[in-house]
Amino acid sequence: MATHREMEIEPAPGMVEKKGGSLWFTHVLMIFGILVVFFPIWLAFVASTVTQPDIVRPPMPLMPGGHFIENYTRALFSGVNVPVATMLLNSLIMAVGIAVGKIIISLLSAFAIVYFKFPGQKTFFWMIFLTLMLPIEVRIVPTYEVVAGCRWLWHA
Repeated sequence: MATHREMEIEPAPGMVEKKGGSLWFTHVLMIFGILVVFFPIWLAFVASTVTQPDIVRPPMPLMPGGHFIENYTRALFSGVNVPVATMLLNSLIMAVGIAVGKIIISLLSAFAIVYFKFPGQKTFFWMIFLTLMLPIEVRIVPTYEVVAGCRWLWHA
């Protein structure tokens, strides 16, 4: 049976363990970096919980205000142009539709490429693979141009 001393894991050769002041300095530096990154997010959250006059009157508050429920309810269900709840539902429908569409196309194309032999099989595989890797945002403008070129747009 190995003793406790024998079971200790030694660092790999050439690796240096930081000890003492350099370890503390590294942690302080990382905490400072986290605060620098987190502060604008915190400020945006605080701004969303106070009234508009409180935001523009210096100094801007650094602690959340008392209008959290009121502001978020108004944004979710009233909005400026469209309620945020409607936009979230739209995003959910689009995301589910795109995911299901990609899965269906992937299954059908995988079936065709695996079970049927035809000229250019590898070329088609890589074309399908690369287009599935593209995010939908990259394909929006070309798709719009195709639809517009076919005169399939609805003009009000």
